[in-house]
Amino acid sequence: MLILGTTFFLIVNIMMIAANILSKKTFSDREKSSPFECGFDPVANARVPFSLRFFLIAMIFLIFDVEIALLFPYMFNPSSYMTSLWYANISFFLLVLLLGLYHEWNEGALEWSE
Repeated sequence: MLILGTTFFLIVNIMMIAANILSKKTFSDREKSSPFECGFDPVANARVPFSLRFFLIAMIFLIFDVEIALLFPYMFNPSSYMTSLWYANISFFLLVLLLGLYHEWNEGALEWSE
């Protein structure tokens, strides 16, 4: 079993290295690597990085969205209503959620302008 796994590992690595070597372009063309603006030279750099604040807000939104989705089974499972374990689970989950929100607020990640 160990020999079979090692063989598969080596074959996959050899194929990945071969694909990496064969897919490399050997020439670089200035026209192809520059952004297209109706045939004119670009006025400004088109590779400007996006706002890190926007990225952080988007990540926080996605995290809270997933956490809300994790709460749905607790709401729609009638057999688990009103038990002490149910209250403990929801309370712990919301406590972790609120501690994370407080940490983000304390770090200043929720403020859009500086």
